[in-house]
This record gives sequence, C-alpha cells and structure tokens, in this order.
Amino acid sequence: MTNALTVKNLKKTYRNGTKALNGIDLNVAKGDFFALLGSNGAGKSTAIGIISSLVNATSGDVEIFDFNLNKEPSKAKRLIGLVPQEFNFNQWEPVGEIVVNQAGFYGVNRQAAWKRAEITLRQMELWDQKDLIARALSGGMKRRLMIARALVHQPQLLILDEPTAGVDIEIRQSMWKFIEEINQAGTTIILTTHYLEEAESLCRNIAIIDKGLIVEDTSMASLLSQLDKESYLLDINQPLKTLPELKQYNIKQRNDRRLEVTLKKGDSLNALFEQLTKENIMVNSMRTSKNRLEQLFMSLKEAKNNE
Repeated sequence: MTNALTVKNLKKTYRNGTKALNGIDLNVAKGDFFALLGSNGAGKSTAIGIISSLVNATSGDVEIFDFNLNKEPSKAKRLIGLVPQEFNFNQWEPVGEIVVNQAGFYGVNRQAAWKRAEITLRQMELWDQKDLIARALSGGMKRRLMIARALVHQPQLLILDEPTAGVDIEIRQSMWKFIEEINQAGTTIILTTHYLEEAESLCRNIAIIDKGLIVEDTSMASLLSQLDKESYLLDINQPLKTLPELKQYNIKQRNDRRLEVTLKKGDSLNALFEQLTKENIMVNSMRTSKNRLEQLFMSLKEAKNNE
C-alpha cells in the first residue's frame, strides 16, 4: 500500500547548533488518522515544518504519496493541506477571499475556487460570514477558517498542528466530528495536539517524539495496552459513610457518593463489582479518572530519562 508520508533519516540542525531532529523515520499509511505527539522542544514542530516545506531539512528524505519533496516539490506540496498553530491570514481580508485566494495559489481558477470555497466554508459553518473581514471572527471561527482554507485545494494529506488550541469545548467537539468525517471520506490526517484525549479518541496510530528522536511508533491500541494500571471513578447510588476494605484494590473515597479505584493490569472489573455488591454498594456509573495516554506519555518520558 502506498504511504501518504514516508520520512527517512530526517535530520535538522539549526544555525545556532541546536539539533532539533536526530534522524527520524516515519511512515503514515494512506487513509490513516495519525497522531504525532511530543512536548515543547521535542522536535515535533520542526518535523511538521519540514514535511510542509516551511523548514529546510539538514539531511534526509520526505515523500508525499511517492513524490520526493526535494526532487518534485510542486507535485508533493499540491497534495498537502496545512493548518498551522498560529493564525497566518490577513486579518483585514474578507473570509471568502482568504479561502478563494488560497485555491488560486494551487492553480484553481476563480470561478471554480468560489465553488470550492462555498463547500468548505459551509462545512465549517462560515458561509454566512464570507463577506466579513477575518478580524471580526471569534477565535473558534478563525480556527475553522484555517481548516476551510487548508481544504479548498482538496489535499490528500491534511496536517493539523494544534487545530483546537484555545477554542471552547463545544467548538472543539464539533471540529473533532468534522475532522473524523474528512478522514472517513479518504483524507489522510496527521494530528499534533496537547489535548491528549484528542489523540486517544481520534487516532488509530501514533508516534511520540522526544529530544529529536522517535521513541514510540505503534498503534494507539498497542500503546495504551502498555499501561500497567488504570484508575476509575465510580458513582454509587447511596451515600457512603465508611469506606470498606477491599482486598487487592487501591480504593479512595472522593465524596459520599464517589469512589476512585485503581486496578492493576489483569485485575477483573467483575471481581471488583462482586466485592462492592457484598458490601451493599451499587454502582450507577463508571468512567476513567485520568487520561490514559497522558499517563503513558509521562511514564515513557520518565523511563527515557532514567536510561
């Protein structure tokens, strides 16, 4: 199967001597929803910058659907849509013109560009604002405008660099839904985010970069299976005055109707519920108490630092 992205031994050293990338390899399959995670300074933004042609690599190769970025840059770049972290459009330009002009950069004539702009702006619920100057939009609307602009030339690979930073929960969830629909329609997506729940809920595969190196590159399910324990919040149906002692379980009382229990890998939830039932404690609902991916990310960093 053709990869949407192939990165081979990619290195970047800046003029001040900072080594941002120390030779990374990365493969993203066509149609994948892929997460690239890393803390600030890990090399994530540099990697995205090189892939999207905003940063020059020191050495190494990048291929977009088999087009080498160095040898066939026009063909490779035509297949990429980028939503950067920062707003980088003219704040005094009308919303519709921003999207139409972006299409023009890819050789789309103005009539066709307006047709495409209408499609993407409607998808982002911005068509009614097409004549407003961008400066008048809210922060969430500006984020959606960035996505509409990135999609107008119909890229096969969409790179989302912190796409929901600074937007409220309602807008974030609507953007997640739309992004999922784009992926299901066939567009390959690479997502970088500090909201680790985004990666866990959206992405099928993941790479973690740290100090310029890929430290994990696997499926999301495989990565999460490495967790050796998991914490749950249990909402119970009756107020609890005294916390019972439950063998093998680390259990805490958060309030009179909520318990937090930590299970080790291999522990049975059914066995836990049986013990709670014996204590006349009935559970109304259960949910994870901590972000699993965040727990794993921190444990991987800790293990790396202890090497």
